[in-house]
Amino acid sequence: MRKGLAWDDLLTVLAIGRNGSLAGAAREMRVNHSTMFRRISGIEERLGVRLFERLRSGYIPTVSGEAVISLAERIDAEVVELERKLAGKDLRLSGTVRLTTTDTLLPWIMSICASFERLNPEVAIELVTGGQMLNLSRRDADIAIRPAAAPSENLYGRRIGKLSYAIYGSGEYLQRKERDLPLTDQDWIGLDDSLSHLRAYRWLGANIPSANFRLYVNSLTALRHAAEAGIGLALLPCYMAAASSGLRRVSPVVAEAASELWILVHEDIRAVARVKAFTDFAFEKLAELRDMFDPATSDASD
Repeated sequence: MRKGLAWDDLLTVLAIGRNGSLAGAAREMRVNHSTMFRRISGIEERLGVRLFERLRSGYIPTVSGEAVISLAERIDAEVVELERKLAGKDLRLSGTVRLTTTDTLLPWIMSICASFERLNPEVAIELVTGGQMLNLSRRDADIAIRPAAAPSENLYGRRIGKLSYAIYGSGEYLQRKERDLPLTDQDWIGLDDSLSHLRAYRWLGANIPSANFRLYVNSLTALRHAAEAGIGLALLPCYMAAASSGLRRVSPVVAEAASELWILVHEDIRAVARVKAFTDFAFEKLAELRDMFDPATSDASD
């Protein structure tokens, strides 16, 4: 009797198609490389067709592979949609809330999580941090607290407020360099292309000559540490710099670099009791910090 494709088979093919390699697919599926190799080899053997060409550049889908990937994508999307709608009917104030946020907000988010847990001991929080934008539509996370321009049409968002940026330098750097020198004569710490989505990245590119950058970093946390080390000036979120005793602000707020902080959830699960409880609680606590996120646009202090 011929064995057909199982759901796990479709997920395997889809993971390889998304990542273009066995290594990436193995990470996504949380298995090792050899397991992923055995899976795709077994699938192709059962079907009697090759689904991927093995090239130096990676695994490239054949025509048959594209057909299987297309089918897997449609089924996966329908399964995710069903899971969201079923989850949206859960009225229990218990279970797990999966939260994603940025590393830069961790000190405040941790405090919020601790306070919420004390009030709601039957709700567990899974916290995922980092710069990657997890997909709320795919239930990679239930709630996102992150900078964003505006929520997409399938997300429900609550705007917490503006995240202002200003220019900062360490005391050591400012003693070594004349503070009143033009910006184009100062040493700078830049943002690499992985942060090109930030308005701060675009402001630096438009206003600071490339020859002035002494170091490029791929995270705002690294940017703060580099500024504290005296490598150069840095365009930083004001709330990050305010938490550092070693940095001094040397400019007014740079309006063109500002972003906005949002709490985002998918429309289908916003009424889930534990999700609504956490978003309401986090919004209230973060709203109390608006003055820290967006200080007065006054001249830089001495």
